[in-house]
Amino acid sequence: MLTILGFAMIATFLVLIMTKKMSPIAALVLIPALFCVAAGKGAHLGDYVIDGVSSLAPTAAMLMFAIVYFGVMIDVGLFDPVVRGILRFCKADPMRVVVGTAVLAAIVSLDGDGSTTFMITVSAMYPLYKRLGMSLVVMTGVAAMANGVMNTVPWGGPTARAATALKLDAADIFVPMIPALLVGLLGVLGLAYVLGLRERRRLGALRIADEESVETKETVLVGAGAGAGAGGGRLGKRPVGGGTGAADGGDDDGDDDGDLLKGLDPDRPTLRPRLYWFNALLTGTLITAMILELLPIPVLFLLGAALALSVNYPRLPDQKARIAAHADNVLNVSGMVFAAAVFTGVLQGTGMVDSMAGRLVDTVPDGLGPHMALVTGVLSLPLTYFMSNDGFYFGVLPVLAEAGAAHGITPLEMARASLVGQPLHMSSPLVPAVYVLVGMARVEFGDHTRFVVKWAALTCLLILTAGILFGTI
Repeated sequence: MLTILGFAMIATFLVLIMTKKMSPIAALVLIPALFCVAAGKGAHLGDYVIDGVSSLAPTAAMLMFAIVYFGVMIDVGLFDPVVRGILRFCKADPMRVVVGTAVLAAIVSLDGDGSTTFMITVSAMYPLYKRLGMSLVVMTGVAAMANGVMNTVPWGGPTARAATALKLDAADIFVPMIPALLVGLLGVLGLAYVLGLRERRRLGALRIADEESVETKETVLVGAGAGAGAGGGRLGKRPVGGGTGAADGGDDDGDDDGDLLKGLDPDRPTLRPRLYWFNALLTGTLITAMILELLPIPVLFLLGAALALSVNYPRLPDQKARIAAHADNVLNVSGMVFAAAVFTGVLQGTGMVDSMAGRLVDTVPDGLGPHMALVTGVLSLPLTYFMSNDGFYFGVLPVLAEAGAAHGITPLEMARASLVGQPLHMSSPLVPAVYVLVGMARVEFGDHTRFVVKWAALTCLLILTAGILFGTI
């Protein structure tokens, strides 16, 4: 009976969120509460929820303060020189432009929010693609894959969900996976190089000119200070052409590239240029301390966010404004984590997970049992594409983990394997951020999908293979 109820609860949850009949937060709360009552254990619902909330509080705190921290770093301009440097590196060479897109998307993805990453990347790179006549689906595909690899950072979403669902420390999942993820990122950069060469052969190495035929202007979204949820920044007119480099034989390295080298609004009031090196040192120290596990990740980001706000915005009204700018992301993510306490609490407390895992173990061939981590890694590709991260990590992963445990596979290995599908997941129609990407790039979603799916799947398999070779999966 518990097996049937468990699978029915997961199926109901997935159908409701995939058909958008309910929000993930509402479904995570109401569906398990209903099935808990149906299982005859409604009297224990409060205990299940409290136990779940207690175990998930550190994860929620990490996500809250990580979003605030990286949001503030974007506000103060920490990433602006990186954007300008990448644009200078790109010049008008299609190969460099595509590689620069991958590098920029990977760096900005450190904030853990896909919408913010895509807003900054497209804002910076769209004028170059449009001006040079390059394929815009190359830009969206490379940006999505780079973000998918980097989205596995502990504050990015999937790692936190895996840690939440299996009650593990996010650092224990993520840190050993770093070598495999770096291989995946190198794979994305290598693919960007190949695609860039293809674009170069198609278009040639062009030079930015100020010819009469290209004196059009593109509307480009600039600035990210308002946070991802608010749409970030303001709309302004940015020249697509710059200078007279090609027309008079001048050098592309000069200042004639004009606004092409700005990318982000250089006049937004949240900038703190005098504190740039302080913010860079603070961010480097924070990431180093996280990798070395000097303190728990929630504590590190709590301290980092408080310090970043206090130093960059000493006036209380300014601090409140920065927190409010990123409040949508904070509320959505932390709310999801606490709502998940109901789902995971009921699944565990009622014994549904144990019952379903037992049935699942019986159906897994004996030859595959010892390789459940590999099976999970392969399954993560289609499952995270055709369902949301909430559905996969809270509905499917706990069952797979229990089945793996019966064959001696640790939950940590299962959690790491579950991250493999993220480069493909970031182009899923269930990911809101991908609509920000294709919308800003003026690309049809179907065109983006047809282009990116095969390359993203290969990137996922590359990460899985590297994880196996490095012994982390």
